[in-house]
Amino acid sequence: MKAKTEKPDSNKELIEALDQIEKEKNISKDILLEAMENSLVAACKNHFGKADNIHVNIDRNTGAVSVYADRTVVDEVEDPVLEISQAEAILRFPNAPTEIGDVVQVEVTPKNFGRIAAQKAKQVVVQKIREEERKVLFNEYFEKEKEVVTGIVQRYVGNNVSINLGKVDAVLTENEQIRGEHFKPTDRIKLYVLEVKDTTKGPRITVSRTHPELVKRLFEAEVTEVREGLVEIRSIAREAGARTKMAVSTNDPNVDPVGACVGLNGARVNAIVNELRGEKIDIINWSDDPALLIENALSPAKVVSVEVAEDEKSARVIVPDYQLSLAIGREGQNARLAARLTGYKIDIKSESQMEEYDY
Repeated sequence: MKAKTEKPDSNKELIEALDQIEKEKNISKDILLEAMENSLVAACKNHFGKADNIHVNIDRNTGAVSVYADRTVVDEVEDPVLEISQAEAILRFPNAPTEIGDVVQVEVTPKNFGRIAAQKAKQVVVQKIREEERKVLFNEYFEKEKEVVTGIVQRYVGNNVSINLGKVDAVLTENEQIRGEHFKPTDRIKLYVLEVKDTTKGPRITVSRTHPELVKRLFEAEVTEVREGLVEIRSIAREAGARTKMAVSTNDPNVDPVGACVGLNGARVNAIVNELRGEKIDIINWSDDPALLIENALSPAKVVSVEVAEDEKSARVIVPDYQLSLAIGREGQNARLAARLTGYKIDIKSESQMEEYDY
């Protein structure tokens, strides 16, 4: 006797529920139905003893569940689970190929299979929703990798800071924090997304306040000319929390790249300085001439001369005596940042030191 199948509208509520899930959570109904079908195939193993030749189909419109078995047409049946006699195949499938060796699909939907399907459907839907939500979240934040986001400080976890980015939390590790910078819960801060990893508990997002690219992205957001490509940030050197040096250029003779980044009365650069809680930012003109670039990079110090050894990527810089400490900077910071910015090893001497050397 042929097994009864579900009534056409018996699982209509399931389809309606999946439609709602697709709409609200942006999870494909087909993905959920395929997962349910695969799960039901596994359930069939308990009923038939094996499931290698079993297919489960859920009607995409009605939700009706049907189970089919692939059976090979044979002259004499030895395994009724896998085989069907030619005589029965011809009787049941008059319009299908029924030669010996052909494969036909026989409906074998068990009685009360709808109840099993409903139980499995609930389990699968809950699990798949979690998986798909995790995947959607990962994809959403993976697209923000190497970009700047705004986060809200949650709490300190040891020396790390938990930051809420809206739908997920990120981790600001101790190594990526600016030394001396402390936060209070609910503080809103800008962060550079270093890495987004997919885990079983959702995306793990590592962010930074110290990365030089944070400064670059902040200028892109604040300065229209940078965002539109009229002004190019050619190089950045940063000691987070203390000072950043940034070299900029433009191909438009009507645009002052430094002035564009500084803004009227310093409005643009000050907005970024405030975001970085007082970090000083030196903006200089980029030059393809290494000597001029190094001179600019040592700003605000005045330079008398620059001798460049391009093969060695080194330079000797002469400054007035009264400018020596300014050129070197506190604990060597100005010279150190200038070297990073230009890619040259810089040796700074005062005029009197050079006179002694020449003598």
